[in-house]
Amino acid sequence: MFDTIRKIINKSQADYADIRYEIKKDTVITFNGKELSQIGSSSTDGYVIRVLDKGGFASAIFTKQTEAEKAIRFATENARLIGKTMKEPIRLAKTEAINDTFIPPLKEDPRKISMAEKLELVRKYNDLPLQHQKIVTTNISYLETIREKYFVSTEGTEIREDLITTQLGGSIISKDGNLTQNVRVGAGGSNGFSTVRNQEKHLEERTAIAIDLLSAKPVKGGIYNCILNPDLAGVFAHEAFGHFSEADIIEALPAMREKMRIGHKIGSDILNIIDDAPMNNQLGFYKYDDEGVKVRRTQLVKNGILTGRLHSRRTAAEFNEPLSGHNVAEDYHYAPIIRMGNIFIEPGTNSLDTLIKILGDGLYVVDAKGGQTAGENFSFGAQYAYLVENGKKAEMVRDINISGNLYQTLKDIAAVGNELVLGKTGGCGKGQMNIRSCHGGPHILVNKLVVGGV
Repeated sequence: MFDTIRKIINKSQADYADIRYEIKKDTVITFNGKELSQIGSSSTDGYVIRVLDKGGFASAIFTKQTEAEKAIRFATENARLIGKTMKEPIRLAKTEAINDTFIPPLKEDPRKISMAEKLELVRKYNDLPLQHQKIVTTNISYLETIREKYFVSTEGTEIREDLITTQLGGSIISKDGNLTQNVRVGAGGSNGFSTVRNQEKHLEERTAIAIDLLSAKPVKGGIYNCILNPDLAGVFAHEAFGHFSEADIIEALPAMREKMRIGHKIGSDILNIIDDAPMNNQLGFYKYDDEGVKVRRTQLVKNGILTGRLHSRRTAAEFNEPLSGHNVAEDYHYAPIIRMGNIFIEPGTNSLDTLIKILGDGLYVVDAKGGQTAGENFSFGAQYAYLVENGKKAEMVRDINISGNLYQTLKDIAAVGNELVLGKTGGCGKGQMNIRSCHGGPHILVNKLVVGGV
């Protein structure tokens, strides 16, 4: 395949060009209640070419080799037009030329598992909640995405890398009278089909929570000191903070660039945030990004001080900062954009029991359930919470919504747990969907969060 791609890119006379060819294979199995609503597989392929010429940068997408010359011409013409509008020419940070093939080791290759076996596994998981009288329906899906990627640049880089993602996800819905509750389920990862096996206990635990929520009382609104569990701490790290660590988000926002300048104190002394996409066996793992840069572990915050940022080659040159290898595309339909890999708050020294004792009175808030950000401000729903009274976990409450200001909340992180739990399913919809964008963390104790409720 490399010979074919090299012949295509050699036709470019631009200052720089790269091309990514992908074969993408998707498998989906979905149950809605007892009904099998979807089952099937598909395979597609295509190319993305990017061109830097005369100070402008542009891309084109095509699906047939016969369209290659037209795509190169189109991208080159657009790059030159863009270059004429730029005050400063676009530059790409220098990177090493790489020649590598990386096929990740897997604990069971899903391509070797029959559709019949996958179907029966999903059916078994779906049937577990439906055995309970108060569970009225389910929505359980198995999703498998395989991207076989080839990347070639005019600088001499040639990379083959496979990304293989398996996910079990969905929701369990309970009902009692007019009250309906739902709880999310999720399992999977990037290291093989085994990540979705043996999930019976997970389904049973989530089912029990869905039923317990029917007897839980709504939370009373107010300002609380809160413990956020790893999932919710991860959503905060990703949504409220992480996007502002992506250079393309803040580059045209002078006020935000000032607040997010390297060396600026933005959080409490105990706060450390990392994006570790090269971390093995995690959902967000990859070796090379979609412009041929080797990804590296990036310390974003150290002892409350901003120390790093996520970059593409273009933004690294514009900010005059080191490359991080975080320019990632959803698939061959898109040119890459800056994305998080595995982002998390680094663990501290406190057990959960210790955090609850330190908290004294407040809320222990569990699992994210949607949310939004507006500039520096965030608002996240949570699946449920427990009241904490006199340093002990008490009754479950529901209908949780927490909100705050990013920078104040970063400063109000008062204690950090000693474990690290990263998500088994992911997703980020910034411009494109990235199903491998992963977050998590330890438990964290945060003071003075606004909690919406009755």
